[in-house]
Amino acid sequence: MPLPIAPLPPAPDELFGDFFLDVQLSRIFPDSKTFVDCVPLMAPAAILALYEAQKHKPNFYLKAFVNQHFTVPDSPASGFSSDASLTATEHIDRLWEVLTRAPDVPVEGSSRLPLPYPYVVPGGRFREIFYWDSYFTMLGLKVAGRTNLVRNMVKNFAYLIDTYGFIPNGNRTYFLSRSQPPVFALMVQLLAEIDGPDGLVAYLPQLKQEYAFWMRETTNGKNRVVRLDNGLTLNRYFDPTPRPRPEAYLKEVQLTEAANALGIESETLYGHLRAACESGWDFSSRWFGDGQSLVTTNAGNILPVDLNCLLYDLERTLAEACRQQGDLGTSAHFGQLAENRRKAITTTFWDEERGFYFDYDLLTQRPTTALTLAAVFPLFFGLATPEQAGRVHNRLVEDFLQPGGWVTTLIRSGQQWDSPNGWAPLQWIVYRGLMNYGFAETAGEGRDRWLALNDRIYRATGKMTEKYNVVDDVLTAGGGQYPNQDGFGWTNGVYLQLLHEKAVAESAAIAEKNR
Repeated sequence: MPLPIAPLPPAPDELFGDFFLDVQLSRIFPDSKTFVDCVPLMAPAAILALYEAQKHKPNFYLKAFVNQHFTVPDSPASGFSSDASLTATEHIDRLWEVLTRAPDVPVEGSSRLPLPYPYVVPGGRFREIFYWDSYFTMLGLKVAGRTNLVRNMVKNFAYLIDTYGFIPNGNRTYFLSRSQPPVFALMVQLLAEIDGPDGLVAYLPQLKQEYAFWMRETTNGKNRVVRLDNGLTLNRYFDPTPRPRPEAYLKEVQLTEAANALGIESETLYGHLRAACESGWDFSSRWFGDGQSLVTTNAGNILPVDLNCLLYDLERTLAEACRQQGDLGTSAHFGQLAENRRKAITTTFWDEERGFYFDYDLLTQRPTTALTLAAVFPLFFGLATPEQAGRVHNRLVEDFLQPGGWVTTLIRSGQQWDSPNGWAPLQWIVYRGLMNYGFAETAGEGRDRWLALNDRIYRATGKMTEKYNVVDDVLTAGGGQYPNQDGFGWTNGVYLQLLHEKAVAESAAIAEKNR
């Protein structure tokens, strides 16, 4: 499938220029994402002309000007009230309607990339579809019987691939320089569980284009493909844009002051921050050069174990889809690519001495020291040997299992993808990974602790939140660049999926007892 010929629509910083800078640097909105999500009430050129004509007049107030010429967004769940008498499952069932968006109507100058089918947003400040969030949200939609919404969301992601040549981080113009963890193959597999295996063939063109995006190489080496000296080919997260992210503009500009003091160039830091955002782990000590501080983020120089496991799954899915189509030659080609990557994952990421999977640092030419739940992705995709899985299991039990579930890393850096926080998508990855290798008791223990924590926080607050403190006995999780958000798409999805898994396990145990 060819890449789009037409130029991509500009991001808000490109569209509004100095006016964008004035708004973001004036701090009239505490969150830089608020302004980039505002919807202009007239053509951007007309707004810019009015701004130039009025900004130097006496009694000109920038915030009043923005409020006059833009619709300022609310939270997706604005006006929604929890009913404490409901169970968490009943609460989630009500929330699906609140978090579902109708097909978009294009608005000139809006950062929203219009989608043709209904979709679910995460919640809170996240008013758009997000790529990897959506897979975990779909798990719950399937359990809840909302299969048509699953179909529509897959069609939306196929539309994004057809329109832009890849799936952006979300359907916003300011996300068009980066993607997120490539879970489209998992989405298509999930849909095939609903509609039958023909679904793989139906989305084969988009699966191929998704793969082409991740494997595209440029002559300057500024891409997501890395060819190691030992001949292995693997992938990294990467964003070529040397500017602050529009949705985090003020904080990233402020961060570069500290970076420059350490001799780190602003453009270099911006690129690494964007690469970390493409990973979905924004932000984590996993990406820090010193293991502690955000300013040393080095994500573009790290080969992530989880990304390469996801691309292995994409290659394997392409092989199966081509086989079903009857194209055995292409099927064999993708099968060989998957086998090559399987060997490369073991060679590059498995540390025999430490008995765990680690990311690989391209600068030092050795594995990183960061212990993270990314190490479980090889178990999720069946890439580990039984012995390797056993050693990962032991480390998980020893270091990662906490009163509220699985903690993301062992470092308290103040960032949200670090201790003491746990995240729904990783709870599912660990659960399924452990189940794949027969560690049902440990998987069930982690599952039950997470569900209990979700229930406790819901009873106390009436909310399902983006992330949870799984270590300390507190009601809210912290860390990161913005407050904890409620809604929340992937938490809802994983909660329902794990609750379903628990019910199935309990039914099986009763049946076994009665035999």
